[in-house]
Amino acid sequence: MNLYFECENGISGDMAVAALIDLGADVKKLERALKSMNLENEFSYEIKEVKINSIKATDFNVVLNNHPHNHSHHHHRNLNDVLSIINEADATKSAKDLAQKIFTIVAEAESKVHGLSLEEVHFHEVGAIDSIADIVSFAVLFDSLCPEKVYFKTLSEGSGTITCQHGAMSVPVPAVLEIASKYQLPLKFTKIEGEMITPTGAAIAASLYTGAKLPESIIIEKTGYGAGKRPYPNPTLRVIQIR
Repeated sequence: MNLYFECENGISGDMAVAALIDLGADVKKLERALKSMNLENEFSYEIKEVKINSIKATDFNVVLNNHPHNHSHHHHRNLNDVLSIINEADATKSAKDLAQKIFTIVAEAESKVHGLSLEEVHFHEVGAIDSIADIVSFAVLFDSLCPEKVYFKTLSEGSGTITCQHGAMSVPVPAVLEIASKYQLPLKFTKIEGEMITPTGAAIAASLYTGAKLPESIIIEKTGYGAGKRPYPNPTLRVIQIR
């Protein structure tokens, strides 16, 4: 079994998690891993069915406890703190290795663009608590599927600017550009207003991207649709199980 990430409409952490859930990955393993990290006082999560342009998709939503819109109230953990939390998760070694790899890719990009050492990059700069939930969930679900090969379509990105905790930033945001450059991810720029690739999404792609080309002929076994939350025309990540 192989997986094809069709990133025509971008990629983010929650979209990638949701697409694998929709594809049939083991949600019980996700539940066990997230519960074992003992962060219930900081977040919860919801999995639900939604429709994007009349197409049924899965939505994965991390809910931050107490301060859903203000990440600064949460612990400012550094990379080693995050890697330790991941290491304590009830998950296979390969799932934990993948989660740590993804988070390290994000941290290294943030370190480069902010001119900080890895030790100085704190959790609120790497990403809020939802990044841990997204990345661990993705790694556990991906590991449960155990694909032999992974293929990626060119990642589509939007245009314009977005406002984040550092102020207004051009799309793609600097961390996404840094990851795409370092790992030679194929990008395509569109005229769609908004951010279609998040740093977590780019890091997920970078952690799995090998440059392998999709075979000319494939058999499609299943398709998973992961819903995004950004306000652009079709915020959906499609992941296709093939052979």
